[in-house]
Amino acid sequence: MEDRRPTRVKALLATCTAGLLAVGGLALAGGSAQAAATGQLLVNGGFESGDLTGWSCSANDKVVTSPVAQGSYALSGTPAGQDDAQCAQMVSVLPNSTYTLSGEVEGNYVYLGDTGTGTTDTSNWTASAPSWQTLSTTFTTGASTTSVTVWVHGWYGEGTFGADALSLVGPTPSGGGTGSPSPSTSASASASASASPSASASASASASASPSSTATTPPPVDTGFHHPVYFMPLDNSPQAISDILANSSENQFNLAFVLDSGGCTPAWGGNASAPVSSDTAVLADVNAVRAAGGDVAVSFGGYNGTELGSSCGSASALAAAYQSVITKYGLTRIDLDWENTALDSNMAVRWGAIKQLEAQDPNLIVSLTIPATTVGLPDTGKDEIQQAINDGARIDRVNLMDFDFGLNSGTQTAAAETVASDTAAQLETLYGWNAQTAWAHLSVQLMNGHTDQPSELYTQQTFTDLLGYVQANHAAAFSYWDINRDRACDPSVVHNWADGACSSVTQNPYDFTKIITQFNG
Repeated sequence: MEDRRPTRVKALLATCTAGLLAVGGLALAGGSAQAAATGQLLVNGGFESGDLTGWSCSANDKVVTSPVAQGSYALSGTPAGQDDAQCAQMVSVLPNSTYTLSGEVEGNYVYLGDTGTGTTDTSNWTASAPSWQTLSTTFTTGASTTSVTVWVHGWYGEGTFGADALSLVGPTPSGGGTGSPSPSTSASASASASASPSASASASASASASPSSTATTPPPVDTGFHHPVYFMPLDNSPQAISDILANSSENQFNLAFVLDSGGCTPAWGGNASAPVSSDTAVLADVNAVRAAGGDVAVSFGGYNGTELGSSCGSASALAAAYQSVITKYGLTRIDLDWENTALDSNMAVRWGAIKQLEAQDPNLIVSLTIPATTVGLPDTGKDEIQQAINDGARIDRVNLMDFDFGLNSGTQTAAAETVASDTAAQLETLYGWNAQTAWAHLSVQLMNGHTDQPSELYTQQTFTDLLGYVQANHAAAFSYWDINRDRACDPSVVHNWADGACSSVTQNPYDFTKIITQFNG
C-alpha cells in the first residue's frame, strides 16, 4: 500500500465529492413518489433567461453567451478570496423520494451538489474539464423533507468555471417544480473557504453552516498521548519497532490503517491477506510498545481503500467491526481518519456506531482526523463535527492535517500556524467553546519533508518552529505523517516526490520524531 496521503487537491476534493454527489442524482421515483409525476424542478437551469433568475449567487457569478454547452447562455463564476462563486437554488421536493441532479461544467475543480436532503447530502466534482463535462449525483429525501438546496461552485484560486444545463429531475410536488433562490449565498459552503478542493466544498447549507446554538460541554481533556506519530506497521518499508523504540525517543503511535477487505471485515490496508482477526505481527508491535511504557491507537480509514463505515451497512454492524479491532489490541483510543469520499459520507451510520462504542466504554478516547484548507477545516469536516454533535457522539480530539493545503505565499511555518489558528476558531464556533478549550481538543499533525504539494516543504526547522507554536497554545497533541518517512532517501534509487518510505530532505534517522516528542501539552 502506498503512502496514503494524497495531494492536497485530491484529499480535499475527495471531501468535496461527498457533498457534491447529492446534487446530481438519477431521477428514480421511489416509495410513495411513484404515484407522483416526474419532472424538471429547477427554474432557469440553463440560464436561458439571460440572467440569474431563480438562483441566489455570489457577486462573482454572471451569465455569459460564451462559452456555452447548450442554448445561448451559461453561468460563469470566478472564485476570489474566500468566495468560491457558488450559485444555489432551493427546490420543493417530496419526502422519501429519489432525485437526480446533473449539469454541464467546464474548468478546474468544479463542484455540483445538494444539501438539506434529510438523509445523506451528496455531491460530485471534476478536477479538470477543459471542455464541457457532465456531472451528476443522486440523492433520496428524508421522511419529512419538503425542500432541498442544490448548488454549483468552483474552487479558491482555480480560475473561472462554467456551468450550464443544470437539471434536477424527480417526483414533483403538487403544483410542479418551482425552484426558488436559496435564502442566502452566505449559507453556502463558501462560508468556510477551504483552500484545497475537498468535500468541504459542499454547499454552505450543510450541517456545518449552522453551529451549535448552545455551548457544548467539552469532554475531559486527554492529558496523555501528546505526540503520537503515525506508523504503518505493514507497509512503506516499516522500521523494526525495536529500532524505533531504542533510537527515536517515541513510544506513542497511531497505527495506520485498518480498512474493509470485503464484507465489513477489518484488515490492515484493506488487504484480505492481513485480517485483524488473525494478525500476529502488529499485535507483537503493540505488545512491544506497551512493554516500553508506551501505547497505541489504531487509525481507521486513510485516503485509499474502503473505509468500514462505507460498507458495514448499519451503525450496529460498524460498531461491531470497530469493537473487534479494539478488543484485538486492547485499545483505549481510536483515530477516525475519514478522507476522500468517506468524509461527509454515511455520517449517521458512522457517528451512530461511535455513540454505541462510547456507551459501551465511556473511557474510550476518540480522535477525528480531518484534511486542512488554507482557512482551516473544509465544510465537509465541519459537517462531520456537527453531525457528531447532533447525534450525541463525543470527539475528544480533532486532529488537523496541517499540510497539503498548498503554500501560496509567506513561509511554511506561518501558513501552518494560520491554518491551525483558523481551525481552533472554527471549533469555538461549532462547540461554543472559548479559545483555551478549543486548543485543548485540537491536535496539529504535520508531514515531514516533501508533502504531496510541490509548493510545500516541512524541514526540521519548520517542525521546531511549530513545536513552539503548539506548545504556546497548549494544543492537545503534536504529531506528523509519518515515522516510516523519518529517514533520508537513498540517493542511488529514484524516489517519488512524497515517497512513502523517506523524507526527501537531508536528515539523520528520526530527526523529525525527536522534535515532536519534545511536546508535552
